Amino acid sequence: MRDGVTNLGNLGKIGNNGSGMGLRSKFIVSLLALFVAAVSAVAQEETGEVNGRVVSSRGNEPLALVQVQLLGTSFRTVTGEDGTFHIAGVPAGNYVLQAATVDYYLIRQEFALAAGQTKSFDVVLTSSTGKLTNSVTVSADVFGVETESSASAFTLEGEERKNLASVLADDPLRAVQSLPGVTSNNDFSSEFSIRGAPFGRIGLYLDGVLLHVPFHTTDGQADNGSLTIFNGDLTDDMTLYQGAWPVRYSDRTAGILAVETREGSREEIQGRFSASASNAGVLVEGPWGTSKRGSWLAAFRKSYLQYILNRIDFGDQAPFVFGFTDGQARLAYDLTPRHNLSLSYLDGASSVDRTRFRSELGVNSVMTSGFRFTLLNLGSRYAPSQHLLITSRLAWSRERGEVANRDNAELSNQTYGEWTWRSDASVVWGKMNTLDFGGLFRHLRQDGLANQFVYAPVLTAALDVFHGAGHQAGAYVQQSFGFASGRGHLRAGVRQDEYSVTSAEITSPYASVSFEPWAKTRLELDWGQYGQFPELNQFFSIFARGSLLPERATHYDAAIEQRLDERTRLRLEFYDRQDRDLLARPALDPRLLDRGTIFQALPNAPLLNSQRGYARGVQVSVQRRTANGFTGWVSYAYGRAIIRDGDLHLKFPSDYDQRHTFNAYLSRRLRPTVNLSGRFTYGSGMPLPGFYRLEQGGYWLAENRNGLRAPAYQRTDLRLNKAYVRQKFKTTLFAEIVNLTNHTNRDFDSPGPYDSSTGRSYPNFYSMFPILPSAGMVFEF
Repeated sequence: MRDGVTNLGNLGKIGNNGSGMGLRSKFIVSLLALFVAAVSAVAQEETGEVNGRVVSSRGNEPLALVQVQLLGTSFRTVTGEDGTFHIAGVPAGNYVLQAATVDYYLIRQEFALAAGQTKSFDVVLTSSTGKLTNSVTVSADVFGVETESSASAFTLEGEERKNLASVLADDPLRAVQSLPGVTSNNDFSSEFSIRGAPFGRIGLYLDGVLLHVPFHTTDGQADNGSLTIFNGDLTDDMTLYQGAWPVRYSDRTAGILAVETREGSREEIQGRFSASASNAGVLVEGPWGTSKRGSWLAAFRKSYLQYILNRIDFGDQAPFVFGFTDGQARLAYDLTPRHNLSLSYLDGASSVDRTRFRSELGVNSVMTSGFRFTLLNLGSRYAPSQHLLITSRLAWSRERGEVANRDNAELSNQTYGEWTWRSDASVVWGKMNTLDFGGLFRHLRQDGLANQFVYAPVLTAALDVFHGAGHQAGAYVQQSFGFASGRGHLRAGVRQDEYSVTSAEITSPYASVSFEPWAKTRLELDWGQYGQFPELNQFFSIFARGSLLPERATHYDAAIEQRLDERTRLRLEFYDRQDRDLLARPALDPRLLDRGTIFQALPNAPLLNSQRGYARGVQVSVQRRTANGFTGWVSYAYGRAIIRDGDLHLKFPSDYDQRHTFNAYLSRRLRPTVNLSGRFTYGSGMPLPGFYRLEQGGYWLAENRNGLRAPAYQRTDLRLNKAYVRQKFKTTLFAEIVNLTNHTNRDFDSPGPYDSSTGRSYPNFYSMFPILPSAGMVFEF
């Protein structure tokens, strides 16, 4: 104590002399620091802190750039790269914690904080494209590479689907058009082609049911201006198979697109109102009853795209004034914890009215049309044990469409109906062994007429009338084996299908082997044979000569995948598809014969299984999939699709042959409320379908088919999503620029007239979107 007093006295003496002023200041500062520390300690005893971690419901990935706040206060923060957050100095009381970021449902949690207490939260955010949930779905692989994978399979997730669907069209199949290797050079159609094959050879399965014409369209023909019939906001992931696929899918030869719709939320009643550049809609969903054993969901959309298209200058062509209305609903209920029932309903109508542009329309152009589509699907999912899963579907669908041209002549008037039953079972009988089997029955009916005016060289009507019904039946079995401690998988199966209108049957064997020689390297080889029965309007067409055969294809696929890290992969794919018995009407097109004479088009040209050919190519892609930082892919594909026609004795590129295809998509959350994404597509151009050559600035009939190509297609789109979060609702605004570089894209439309003496031809072309800004919004409540 004496020493202390002495020291204090000495300090005073030094200060009095003037030389101790610095020490006195330090002493005062030290006292103040001790006082502040004491006050802080008391304050900490009177306040608490809030911390936690935010993750995505998909894969439990930490979410960065999430805004976390205590509603009604100034306490807020943003999560770090590891998804964690920390808020200190919060006074004791009752609060509401809110976590929100763009493209995710916001979450609120009430809590009470006592003095000196620390509250920790594990927050799960769900993508706004999916079903709201508080649980995490853990996948064995971020890219969906499971034991049922294929060398050519690519899964499109909800956020990717929404950003690529386009604000202008808001169409889930427009998103598929941007996948690696997919080609689509038409801004007005949801159709796409893969590896030189048209969309008619690609099967779209919605909840296990093969759809006949899955579009809002003018007449049941997708290439006449189309928009996907189902609402993208009701879909889960979509998987595209461009090569050999599992035998559970049937009746297509080029590819499969499997789409599953989601259930409504079982957590709480919620809804959203959306308005895009093409349509406005409302979606409402919620739990069924207080027990929450089920859910319900209902959505409605109304188009005003026709008013926008009516105001776009397409140069020398009349706008396609196309509009639609649709509704979609789904009920789901758990009879028991192991047995779930669902009922889905989809109904939509579309129409075209271009009467005011009558003078600008060609004789085969649509002036007025109407189309109606209805689908009812009852599903059952039953798991009597942990080793057995049985899924069954009973569906009914109907389509009706009529089209008239500028002279009010019928171009099409068709009705299509179908009943479908299918059942699939999976038995897990070992740690890495699964047996899949199932059956299918379809009853189909189609009748109506199709009318096409053909220059022969005089304009002549080629009227086709058809009426028929039939039923298809099929069954399959597939076994999957795991070996080498799970590093390898072998799958083999076979499918058998028959159709009552033909004696021909389709046998589809399938085999696939995958192996991981190193931890980050995967090799896969696939092989399969597939068949596709002709449509009823082809079987019963007056142009069919004798019994038509199923189209057939054999696929060989190989893929090498190298993981660059957990969320980035490099893929190299090789493919070879052998086609035979393809349907065509080879005598429908005029052409130049080898002696210089002109073969006149035949309006009644027969429908024949006259074509066979192959598609071969290679595809490379780099993909990164993450909720943080850059996500997306860059891909390049080179391919050749060659057809040999036995009736014409000619060899030529397929109508959908495109040598070079480049697709890219990138997206990134820049801030908690801002996401920027963009897509780029380049196609070197598909052939002008027909016999054309270009001379002296004009088109002339040629000896070889598909010798000319359309100009290269190029399109760049940029999209910005901006979220505004309020206490009781969230609004997201979308801004998009379509065809940012204003590239002029034109493509072949129809043959047009020709001079039977000189061979001069006048094919028709059409222009696509110029640079086009658009905007939309979603109001969540």
